[in-house]
Amino acid sequence: MNDLLYAKVEGAGKPLLILHGFLGMSDNWKTLGAKYAENGFEAHLLDLRNHGRSFHSNVFNYKVMADDVLAYCKANNLDKVDIIGHSMGGKVAMNLAVMYPELVNKLIVADIAPKYYTPHHQDVMQALNAVDFSTNPSRNEVQETIEKHVSEPGVVQFLMKNVYRITPQQLGFRFNLNAFNNDEEAIGMALNDTDVFNGSTLFLRGSNSNYIAESDVDLIKKHFPKAVIKAISNSGHWLHADNPSEFFEKSIDFLK
Repeated sequence: MNDLLYAKVEGAGKPLLILHGFLGMSDNWKTLGAKYAENGFEAHLLDLRNHGRSFHSNVFNYKVMADDVLAYCKANNLDKVDIIGHSMGGKVAMNLAVMYPELVNKLIVADIAPKYYTPHHQDVMQALNAVDFSTNPSRNEVQETIEKHVSEPGVVQFLMKNVYRITPQQLGFRFNLNAFNNDEEAIGMALNDTDVFNGSTLFLRGSNSNYIAESDVDLIKKHFPKAVIKAISNSGHWLHADNPSEFFEKSIDFLK
């Protein structure tokens, strides 16, 4: 398959790949991407497979997603890239680093550990599966359906960013919901026991998030011996959105 990931590219300089989280897309990183671009980086904001404007596939696991990023780098002659990956994108970035260490210069993982996570997006998945596009709902009707299952306005807005016009008459989701329904476990998968990346690595965690626990530190150091772990204050799992200025400061200090 020669499908290439869709990306928005900003700036010129050192290549920096930014990988979004589950049900996200490159747009989520537009503001921060522009800041990295202003600071000497060529920022590549990728849409991962089954997300955003990238291709859909029923094959959905971290190995193929890492291979997608490798293929993107080869097609664009990118080498020794810096990477920022958030949540699912952080898992893709970790897999890329352990599979192809020669490709990765510095690695930043945002609010995810290399461990297994049980499926925990049930309310969101129920909401998305409750939307019936065959009845030609309006945007407002789609939002009302989602709101029956998801109470946080920020999450509702995040999901609604994925609703677009497939045709002038018909709305749909940008992501590939079928692939996610078929393999809910894939998102939570851990790194293999023997996986190691010896390069410079920074883990950033949300101070109010429970995705990286104190008990995960040993596992992080096992897979990433040079890892430094820092907290972003006043932030949850969406640390880059909750506190973008501190996220930018801590990440740029590490990357420079």
